[in-house]
Amino acid sequence: MKKPVSQYLWPSLLLLALVAAWQLAGLKAKIAFWILPTPLDVLRVFQEQSGLILTHLKPTLWASAGGLVLATVLGVVCAMAMHSSRIVKQLFYPYLIVSQTVPIIAVAPLIILWFGFGISAKVFVVVLVCFFPIALGLFDGLRQVSQEQIRLLKSMGAGAWQIYRLLKIPAALPNFFTGLKLAATYSVMGAVIGEWLGGNAGLGIYLTRSTKSFRTAHVFAAILAIVVLSLLMFGLVALLDRLLLAWHYKKLEEYEDTVK
Repeated sequence: MKKPVSQYLWPSLLLLALVAAWQLAGLKAKIAFWILPTPLDVLRVFQEQSGLILTHLKPTLWASAGGLVLATVLGVVCAMAMHSSRIVKQLFYPYLIVSQTVPIIAVAPLIILWFGFGISAKVFVVVLVCFFPIALGLFDGLRQVSQEQIRLLKSMGAGAWQIYRLLKIPAALPNFFTGLKLAATYSVMGAVIGEWLGGNAGLGIYLTRSTKSFRTAHVFAAILAIVVLSLLMFGLVALLDRLLLAWHYKKLEEYEDTVK
């Protein structure tokens, strides 16, 4: 079932209207450029500083991607361990929740002390931000597998690994990718926060320097670059989701067709 054109048309028209209103407000209201630059001022920054922005974008991309991959590995291992053992779940699940209640800025001195100002500090922050939705998504997906289907496979002589491979993992993948897509958007934010802690390159560094020098158009340009990079990370994971779970989305579309 193809999505209607209006699903993309109306949001696009709203965005164009907001940008036009922003441009008119900047021109007609005579607001100082260092308070509210116009969209054309922001685009001019990309035109004039494209090389510099690209230089700062690369470290952020590497930290985001590296941290997301590491968080995915750790999240999968943690979710599988908690699902396989009740003792492991009782030991680690409370700390999994507690890990999300500690503000990153509160542990910033420790991160700097342990990892310094290099890329390892940024990767650690990304892992800290992305680990929770990945682990929780996969764990919930594994926990929701039908017990009747598990008993059916056992009655047919399937072992524990076969049950995981044939039933539990495919059934848990939709929840896993939901958490992974959330983590993909968080990864760029985590990298930028890690760059705020220190370093000499990255969109977070570019954003901080622009803010301190009152170059507001550059601040907006950095924010836009962060948004685009976050959407790119999300889009790559969503594409992988569509490719690996084509059967799942086909079933959803068939169900929606029957309901309509």
